[in-house]
Amino acid sequence: MCDQTFLANVFGSCDKCFKQRALRPVFKKSQQLSYCSTCAEIVSATLKKIKGQLDTARARAAGLHQVAERVEALGQFVMKTRRTLKGHGNKVLCMDWCKDKRRIVSSSQDGKVIVWDSFTTNKEHAVTMPCTWVMACAYAPSGCAIACGGLDNKCSVYPLTFDKNENMAAKKKSVAMHTNYLSACSFTNSDMQILTASGDGTCALWDVESGQLLQSFHGHGADVLCLDLAPSETGNTFVSGGCDKKAMVWDMRSGQCVQAFETHESDINSVRYYPSGDAFASGSDDATCRLYDLRADREVAIYSKESIIFGASSVDFSLSGRLLFAGYNDYTINVWDVLKGSRVSILFGHENRVSTLRVSPDGTAFCSGSWDHTLRVREMVFSFRVCERRKEG
Repeated sequence: MCDQTFLANVFGSCDKCFKQRALRPVFKKSQQLSYCSTCAEIVSATLKKIKGQLDTARARAAGLHQVAERVEALGQFVMKTRRTLKGHGNKVLCMDWCKDKRRIVSSSQDGKVIVWDSFTTNKEHAVTMPCTWVMACAYAPSGCAIACGGLDNKCSVYPLTFDKNENMAAKKKSVAMHTNYLSACSFTNSDMQILTASGDGTCALWDVESGQLLQSFHGHGADVLCLDLAPSETGNTFVSGGCDKKAMVWDMRSGQCVQAFETHESDINSVRYYPSGDAFASGSDDATCRLYDLRADREVAIYSKESIIFGASSVDFSLSGRLLFAGYNDYTINVWDVLKGSRVSILFGHENRVSTLRVSPDGTAFCSGSWDHTLRVREMVFSFRVCERRKEG
């Protein structure tokens, strides 16, 4: 028996032309209407025309750099390394700042997770994971716990205490379990929930206390490599990027993808929200960083140069949002003027690829981690001056 469903036409008054004809259901703003076939075809053709006009208008719309042509350019500036954190025995893969603007957690290929005092460079806590390649770590908002994971496919949470001699491994709590490696994790606005991304192509929201899966997010066609939570305290969205070249914005309440962007030509390694939450940046193996405006639902800027041929591994914004920091596989950190699209500085110092970087919560410093086994803390003293316009005559 053929398993097919047939939609029977209903005879009645058309909601558009009001003539008595065979009707078909049409949905308009979640409201079901009944149109005759002629009216339904007219509406469909009109929608296609409007969509085409919208696509044409978007293609002709000026990008962010063109709109900002009249904005004063930033002069070049220098940011010096104030602290170098040494202690990992292999590649540093991830790091995160504590809300106290002083402590840093980092994870490495050597299987260690270290909590640092960025002022003194002292190691306050250290945990040896049961696996190497600890690819993700995050500080809890309260500063009283850290989360980490990697090739063990798990996200583990460790409470932090003032007793530095206490065995942290004994208090480990396994919160999340994926079917492939853990690539990223981030606490939500409380210590009670955590977001994870995985090589199994999914993201997930977990309850820290019970370890229960609260919501799963399916839509990526390959490994998910990164995620970032919207900066609003009441925000319920996050963005993720992965090996399918897509950046996807998710609603944590419904588990649905609400926006998707696919303009990169290779893997997306890093995503970061703009401080206002209205846009986000991405860094990719295609050697570009891109800015997406969520309200315009489109890409508005590309940050690239012909001389840059290596992939961007990590991105983050300054507190004001005027600067975009991007770490690259050629050992450098490029600083971009977000509005003008120009590169205002190149930071050197690492002896291998830059794998991770984050601006401190107060915006006064940023830390970068590298495959050279070190982390570097740079002070963000903005001594640059706005370029003065030359007076005519």
